[in-house]
Amino acid sequence: MIFGRVKPIDAILNATEGKTLHRTLGAFQLMLFGIGCVIGTGIFVLTAVGAQKAGPGLLLAFAIAGAICIVAALCYAEIAAMMPVAGSAYTYSYATVGEFLAWTVGWALILEYAVAASAVAVGWSGYFTGTILHQYFGVYLPVWLSAGPLALGGTAGGFINLPAVIISLLITWLLIIGTSESAKVNAVLVAIKVTALTAFVALTLTSSHFDMARFNPFLPAGYFGGFGSGIGAVGAAATIFFAYVGFDAVSTAAEETKNPQRNVPIGLIGSLLFCTVFYMLVAAGAIGTIGGQPVMGPNGVPFPAGSEELARQCATFAVDQLPLVCSNEALAHTLRMIGFSTIGNFMGVAAFLALPSVILVLIFGQTRIFFVMSRDGLLPEVLSRVHPKWKTPHIVTAITGVAVAFAAAFLPVGQLADIANAGTLYAFMMVGVALLVLRKTAKDRKRAFTVPAAWLVGPATIIGCIFLFLNLPAAAMLVLPIWGAVGLVIYFGYSRSRSHLGKGIVEVHTMDEPGLKPDIPGTD
Repeated sequence: MIFGRVKPIDAILNATEGKTLHRTLGAFQLMLFGIGCVIGTGIFVLTAVGAQKAGPGLLLAFAIAGAICIVAALCYAEIAAMMPVAGSAYTYSYATVGEFLAWTVGWALILEYAVAASAVAVGWSGYFTGTILHQYFGVYLPVWLSAGPLALGGTAGGFINLPAVIISLLITWLLIIGTSESAKVNAVLVAIKVTALTAFVALTLTSSHFDMARFNPFLPAGYFGGFGSGIGAVGAAATIFFAYVGFDAVSTAAEETKNPQRNVPIGLIGSLLFCTVFYMLVAAGAIGTIGGQPVMGPNGVPFPAGSEELARQCATFAVDQLPLVCSNEALAHTLRMIGFSTIGNFMGVAAFLALPSVILVLIFGQTRIFFVMSRDGLLPEVLSRVHPKWKTPHIVTAITGVAVAFAAAFLPVGQLADIANAGTLYAFMMVGVALLVLRKTAKDRKRAFTVPAAWLVGPATIIGCIFLFLNLPAAAMLVLPIWGAVGLVIYFGYSRSRSHLGKGIVEVHTMDEPGLKPDIPGTD
């Protein structure tokens, strides 16, 4: 039967004994990994996009996306504490709804992480060439070295985005040499950007320019822009959801975490709550000081974010009157507009330093999904080999890094946040399903963390993810089934016949007490 291959939880746990990853991460490092991905993408990249979709209702959009992420994080926390292994939503689906649906989840996560990492690499390239090279060194990188031939609507003269390639490969090398080393570098980057954003909040919320009147009208595009339109507060929330992928990446690190039953829930929920509050404070500061009303079209509907129509309208504004929604560096622009030009430039530098940590966490999550799918036989076994010295899946990390660098070098990234979200929302929905299934099939298994009111949290996760998916732009919604169809060809053409579970290769060690974790070397 196509839905009949369900992998026992004990088999999933014991699979780590043969090919285990080195446990080096604590709760604080996990929180920093989550913060490293969440803060950076949303604040530095999506603030202006969200404001163009929702206006001052951007604050509500952050709250909506954050609320859905909180219930999803609770589901993740319980399951990740039960199964402290790599693989995230893919592994949880394998243990509950079977191999076929688990494959679709893993395939969706590949889309999520790879597309997002490439998009952020190109975003970092923009800060590097625009802020660092231009403003501080007076160096102008030629277009043929700073933009791909398909990027930015086909930039004239673009050949390759070299900075995006370089940063992708540098992050890949860092991940290959060791997870602990990567976490230490990430901790420094997180400290820099949290400091910068704290200064932004303090300067804007206490500024004489701050005026509550700028929040009126609060929802110029309405609460709903209409299903498939991608505008309004909910449409903005569907886009901003891209920024919350950080907490999902935390769960992929469970197999490399010390005392995962305690530390994984702390890392998941702690990073999410911290980042959600920070998002709303920063958005309030930006909108309250210079305004955040969208640029409206002739029919009273906001021009699509990133569209040629919006670009033409933005070109009519003087530099010192440029709206928030027209800026490629929204926070630095806000500070310059209220008289803090020097600090605004430092904010641009902080973004330049922050985005590599986002790329790091995204590639990290991508490689761990590949690693576990390979360990299950659904992808070639060579992908799950661990380096004898560095204790990292070096082969799949290298392959992923090259693929991300290639996409960042040549492909368009304007709407990639919405595309990545399609895969993310599907995976998060399946985690909600997995929680409810485990409450029935493994109700006697010991839980280090138990979701309160699971009967409400599980369905809320499922409904919330479907709700946001239906508010993505129509083109983004179509990507998931197309990508999924490609995945099904691979599954039935290669993976299903080579599946270890399908061949009956399942090692289950009997536990003395239900719910105890196996004696995995390196655990506390």
